[in-house]
Amino acid sequence: MTLSRIVMRLARNPGTEFADGDDHRGYTLTAPLTDEGMLDLDAFQKSKADCTVRRFAPDEDAVMGLLARRRDAWYFDYDSTIDSDDEAVHKLGQHRFAVGEYVSVADEDGRMLAYKVTDVQLAD
Repeated sequence: MTLSRIVMRLARNPGTEFADGDDHRGYTLTAPLTDEGMLDLDAFQKSKADCTVRRFAPDEDAVMGLLARRRDAWYFDYDSTIDSDDEAVHKLGQHRFAVGEYVSVADEDGRMLAYKVTDVQLAD
């Protein structure tokens, strides 16, 4: 099974403090993808521990977590002992991970912010 490294950077979010986006805020996701660039659910089930997320921003230390799934909902889990730190990802299983595509992630206040996929490559 092959994992991909996906970088998503904060895109333009009109009406927020990130109206122009911010290339220094985002996520690096390690996950298995299908040939079409979609999350590979079967491969994910076999390699959950290797499916990681790293949240980065200039005003905070990078935070490491896991890609997780509850029923049909995908989310980023930074501490498995609590649910309050989980970040929901809007319809993650329906997104194509290719440069230029967009993904919505809920911030700590629950508002959805758009992120642009800026890099996809095979993970080391």
